Amino acid sequence: MKKNVILLLTLCLLAAGCQPRRAKLFDPKQVGFSAEYNPLFDGQIYPSFILGLNNTDFNDQFSVFNISLTSPADNAVLRVVVDSSALNYVTIFQEILPHRGDQYTFHPNVKWKYDVLRRMRQPGSVDLTFTCYINDEEVDLKNIRLNYRTVNECPLSLQHNGQTEDFRWLFAAYVNEDHPQIEQILTDILDQGVVTRLNGYQSGEKAVKEQVFAVWYYALSRGITYSSISCTSNPSSRANVQHIRFFDEVWGTRQANCVDACVFFASILRKIGLKPVIFVEPCHAYLGYYTDKNRKQIALLETTITAWVNFPDLERSLDAEGRLPEEKYDKIKRYLSDGEAEQYESGNMSFEQLKLALARSLFDKATEYDRETYTANKAHFADPTSIIYQQLDIELLRKTVQPIN
Repeated sequence: MKKNVILLLTLCLLAAGCQPRRAKLFDPKQVGFSAEYNPLFDGQIYPSFILGLNNTDFNDQFSVFNISLTSPADNAVLRVVVDSSALNYVTIFQEILPHRGDQYTFHPNVKWKYDVLRRMRQPGSVDLTFTCYINDEEVDLKNIRLNYRTVNECPLSLQHNGQTEDFRWLFAAYVNEDHPQIEQILTDILDQGVVTRLNGYQSGEKAVKEQVFAVWYYALSRGITYSSISCTSNPSSRANVQHIRFFDEVWGTRQANCVDACVFFASILRKIGLKPVIFVEPCHAYLGYYTDKNRKQIALLETTITAWVNFPDLERSLDAEGRLPEEKYDKIKRYLSDGEAEQYESGNMSFEQLKLALARSLFDKATEYDRETYTANKAHFADPTSIIYQQLDIELLRKTVQPIN
């Protein structure tokens, strides 16, 4: 009995193996399916780019993936399946190919794992597989290996075929007026007593500048210092990139370079209803803001000047009577008027009053610091074709660029 069962199973297996396979209807060579990553990005995935534009349809120029093929039949049904990976979910793209022999190109949008991209703090590699089906028949597949960058890495410019594409408008993606921490910061700013309300343009130009000063005073009190860290490990020789700290990273580490500080200030100003602008020059960026809601007048602010005086450090050095040691006072005296210095030295100015006087002096310096270069390059800032000098209006950029987190 046992031998009969084995014999029967063997005959069934042999019969199954002898069944002729159904011939494929479509020749992969005829279809010529190809899938490629936009060569502009030189094999690098930038989470900042994907997240910043996640509410915008990618145009052909900046489409991430391109697929192309020749239709092997009239009204052929194309289906391309992108397998899931560490960075994306399974994605299905489907189109009708009307005419046999015509070549078609499409730019499918991959379903990214946005939460994963937001947490990307280390670079790495990922393999993506694109499988092509015609009329439900698997025709071909292509594998693409890519390197992904950290979410802090912002492309400034990318080069391809002798052309340079500017991406500094992505700075707007790091401005985050929706960050939940800002609500508490606004409460802390009001508790300082510099202003009694944060109401944007409702109370006139003078009130606008006082609100910006209140934010400035908060940054000084927080002790935000200058840090020039901007390098990345990006291997692309065609990419000019910069590491940018997010709002909460500036707040937590109390460190910022010129772009980081602009992002930090712009986030708070946007939250209280003001219209900030980031001015970008070669190797530097500084902040501007409209002092009226009609955008007729603009004021400047060199945010890195917050590093000139460290309020928390001064406070830690106070003696038992609440006075600064001589060596500490000598370093900050230059920022006081003669009258203010006399008041403090005679004991008629408290430490809190001293901080306010210092903040006012530094705010005035920060307001005028970039005036000369801004005036000299104003025409370049107004030129939309200029790459070297740019005026990044955050409110206008919000039509396409969203906060990353």
